[in-house]
Amino acid sequence: MNTIKEGLKGMGLDKELIQLRIDVIERNLQEIASIVKEGYENFSKSFRNELAAKHALLESIEACVDIANHIIAVKGFRRPTDYKDVFKILQEKKIIVGNLSIKLQEMAKFRNLLVHRYAELETKKLFKIMKDDAKDIKEFVHVILNFIKN
Repeated sequence: MNTIKEGLKGMGLDKELIQLRIDVIERNLQEIASIVKEGYENFSKSFRNELAAKHALLESIEACVDIANHIIAVKGFRRPTDYKDVFKILQEKKIIVGNLSIKLQEMAKFRNLLVHRYAELETKKLFKIMKDDAKDIKEFVHVILNFIKN
């Protein structure tokens, strides 16, 4: 082993690390689904639900990025340039399909909005993402679980 990268190639995926991140995602997706089920009107009147939704989405996106980064590091793939790029790399390596990659890249952009431009985030947009786009995170989990089985 001349380099860390060569050493990582020899290592297998840390399935426990991945499962811990998936547990976080699943817990957060349940919370998001619960908030969505109550409807937009209830959501728009509850600052607590808004905070919970933002945190649940942020944690879920971060966990997806963590899983992707772990796979990239262990497999010795090229180094990502940003959060969006981790999903491009998984697409390049045919771990995820192009359509899912594009949706997850959008989620990575949304993560940056949550972290850096949170004051600009509209309640309607946040609710729409929870209602329409959280399923993409669930799909990512499904794909990753299939990937680590094989």
